[in-house]
Amino acid sequence: MKDDAVIRQELANMLILRQAHMIFEDAVEDFPEHAYNMKPLNLTYSFWHLLEHIRLCQVDILEYILKSDYVAPNFPDDYWRDEDTVCTSQEWQQTIDQYLADRQTLVNMVMNPETDLQAQIPHAQAGHTIAREILIVGQHNAYHLGEFGILRQVCDLW
Repeated sequence: MKDDAVIRQELANMLILRQAHMIFEDAVEDFPEHAYNMKPLNLTYSFWHLLEHIRLCQVDILEYILKSDYVAPNFPDDYWRDEDTVCTSQEWQQTIDQYLADRQTLVNMVMNPETDLQAQIPHAQAGHTIAREILIVGQHNAYHLGEFGILRQVCDLW
């Protein structure tokens, strides 16, 4: 395998470092408990729904990479909690903890020199590699974390 330490570090950095966008930890830091289930104006989802969506999509891609018997969830329903579902403070923290644990699993995978980032995932669609999936996770997370930050600003929750 060629020396790809630089690309490994860049992929990991995209997931965990504050670079061109805020990171997950920035978005959720000191978020007020009274607003966990708040639905900003004209939205059908709450702040917690949005965090859960980010988490659900990330774990879906992790499972896609790892599980040879992977079955895709139904889109979009299985990627969002029901709009009437509310969370407790414990569930809010579970969402955060699970997101961070799954993200660390992805980082560990990327940083493992035994992981072939460019090889086709054996059970995946043609052309789907670990590198591709990590890029999708990074893009998706950045997109929705930006949305989370903007909604936080609009709702005066910073």
